[in-house]
Amino acid sequence: MKSCLPLVVGALLGLTHLAEARSLVAIRDSGVLGLCAHPNSLPFANKAGDPPGFQIELGNAFARELGVSLRPDWIITQYQMRSAGCDIVLDVIADREAQGETNLRISKPYYRTGVVLAVPPGSRLTSFKSLDEHSKVGVLVGSMAAMTLGRRHVPTSTFGFEVDSLEALANHEIDAAAVTPTAASYFNLTHPDKMVRILELDESEADLNWNVAVGMVRPDDRLREAIDGALDRFRTNGTISRIYERYGVVLQAPR
Repeated sequence: MKSCLPLVVGALLGLTHLAEARSLVAIRDSGVLGLCAHPNSLPFANKAGDPPGFQIELGNAFARELGVSLRPDWIITQYQMRSAGCDIVLDVIADREAQGETNLRISKPYYRTGVVLAVPPGSRLTSFKSLDEHSKVGVLVGSMAAMTLGRRHVPTSTFGFEVDSLEALANHEIDAAAVTPTAASYFNLTHPDKMVRILELDESEADLNWNVAVGMVRPDDRLREAIDGALDRFRTNGTISRIYERYGVVLQAPR
């Protein structure tokens, strides 16, 4: 199971007991669409609301498509989601194996992401293959990147949050940070005096790349079709791209 997404997403992917979702008819009858999100995890979501985070903005777009309002269900741990009663989760890995324990049903993918290297502007590093025993890389604890680099005997420094590894990189404590493009892009947006260079996704690293989708909690067929239809429209009219770009993130099309 891939485990390199930011911790807020990783927490949502570790669920084994999910609350029963409502049908599309029930959602419309109640007038609300429930979205599970972390209350303090920018650029993903932010209970304070300034800015709200791209998950909240995209959740509102889905709610408008369904003719209802959005109800954020704020959770911090996976155990809270058992009773949250939300209908959807955003930015989940679009892979059946990755969702094996969650029982989430996944939509069509709407972008591609993974783990990339963030490096100083003048770095000689060009890809994961350019790392060697002299390269110290910041990784998330327990992540696929940590395991991959460990097998290759690349020195690593472990962090609990991606922003911490990016701060260490900006402070010249490490040579590179293995992070999501989302985290690195938002770091550059919010730290213009400490900007890092973000390398491209390396498709030769199969475990470090994946498509992203909407996770639905046991949806009926009509809800799945409605979410997929909304995604098609959002991709065509640029809604998704515009939302993420407000957080410094330029999305790559899914494969």
